[in-house]
Amino acid sequence: MDFSQVLAEKTDTIIEKWVAAVRKDRRIESAEDLSYTAVKDHIPDVLQAMVTVLSKSQDNDIQSIVTASFQHGAIRAEQGFDPAEIAREYHLLRTVIFDALQADLLGGTPIEIIRSMRLIDAIIDEAIARCFKSYVDERLRELQQLQLSLTLHNEELTRLISANQEYLSQLAHELKHPLTSIIGYSDLFLRQQRRKTRIKDTSANLEHIERVLRNGRQLLHLINDVLELSRYEAGQIKLQLAPTDVRELINNICEMLEPLAAGKNLKVVVDCDRAPKELITDPFQYQQIVTNLISNAIRYTESGTIIIMCQMLENQRCAIAVSDTGIGIAPENQAQIFEPYFRVSFSDRPYLPDSTGLGLAIVSRLVKLLQGEINLVSEVGIGSTFTVILPLEIES
Repeated sequence: MDFSQVLAEKTDTIIEKWVAAVRKDRRIESAEDLSYTAVKDHIPDVLQAMVTVLSKSQDNDIQSIVTASFQHGAIRAEQGFDPAEIAREYHLLRTVIFDALQADLLGGTPIEIIRSMRLIDAIIDEAIARCFKSYVDERLRELQQLQLSLTLHNEELTRLISANQEYLSQLAHELKHPLTSIIGYSDLFLRQQRRKTRIKDTSANLEHIERVLRNGRQLLHLINDVLELSRYEAGQIKLQLAPTDVRELINNICEMLEPLAAGKNLKVVVDCDRAPKELITDPFQYQQIVTNLISNAIRYTESGTIIIMCQMLENQRCAIAVSDTGIGIAPENQAQIFEPYFRVSFSDRPYLPDSTGLGLAIVSRLVKLLQGEINLVSEVGIGSTFTVILPLEIES
C-alpha cells in the first residue's frame, strides 16, 4: 500500500486537527493569540516533504524538510515561542498524523507498517533537529543585535554619567544584577559551545540563551529610561509640535498593550467620547506619557479593570485619567512617587523585578515639558488614578 498517497489526501484534515490541538494545549501559551495561518506556518511544507519521502516511486526529499523546518524555527523564535513549546508542537503533529493514518496502516503488511512508521518518526525527528537549529540561530542573531545596542547605549551612558554623578551609585546597583546574569550565562553558553555539546544538551543551551536575552532586554529597558531622564535633565528634548488625534493615539496604545492586560486577565475600558478631536502637542512625548501610565497600571494590577478616560475641560484644556484596581500607593509614598528610582513596595510584596523606578519620573517631567500637570489619587488595596491635564495647544 502506498501510504504517501493516503497522507497526501488527508493533509488538510491533519493540519486542521493539529492547529486545533496546538490552540487547546495549555502548554503552548505563545499560540493563543496567533491567527490560524500564523499557527499553521510551514507545517504544510513539512507534511508535503513527508509525502515525498514516503513515496516508493520518488527519491527522498530531505532538503525540503530542512528548508521548511528552518523557516518554522526562525518564525517561532520571532513569535516568542520557547523550546518546550516547539517540541510540544511536533509531539502533537506526530500524534495527529498517526491518528489520521491508523486505520490505513492497519490495512498494510507488517513490513509496510514498520517502514512507514519508521520514516514518519525519522522525518519528524529531522524536522525537530533542523527547527531547533534555526531557532538557536535566530536567538543568537537577536543576542548579537542586543549586544551591539547595549554597547552603543553604554557609550552614551558613560558620557552622561561623567557629566552627572547624582544617580551613579543607584544606577550601578540597578545594573549589577542583570549584567552579572548576562555575563554568567553568556560565558556558560560559549564554554558549552566550545566543547561541542551533544544534541541532548540543546534544550539546556536554549534556556541559557533565553535567560541572557531576558536579562539583556531588562538591562536595555533600564538604560533607555536612564537616557530619557538624562536627556530631559540636560535640556536636550526638543518638542516637535503637530496636530495630534488623541482618540486614535490612545486606541493604538491600548491595542499595543492589550496582550499584557490579557496575560493577567485584566479588562481594559476606554472612554474617549468627550475627548477633543485633536491637540497641538508633541505626539511622541504624549504617547510616552500615556504608554507609561497604562503599562504601569497593568504592571501593578493583578485583577480587575484598567480604565482610560479622556475628556475636555474648561479653559482650553483636556484631561486623560488612567485608573486601576491595583495595589495602590500609601499617602506617605505619594509625594515621592515621581522621584527617580523610587518604587512602591510592601513588607509582603517587594517591588517588581522589571520595574526601574524611572517610568513615573519620566512621565512627570514630560508632562511639565508639555506645559501640563499630573495628579494622583490612590488608596492602598483599592487602586490608583493618575490624571494628566494638558493645554489643547502648547504655547511656543
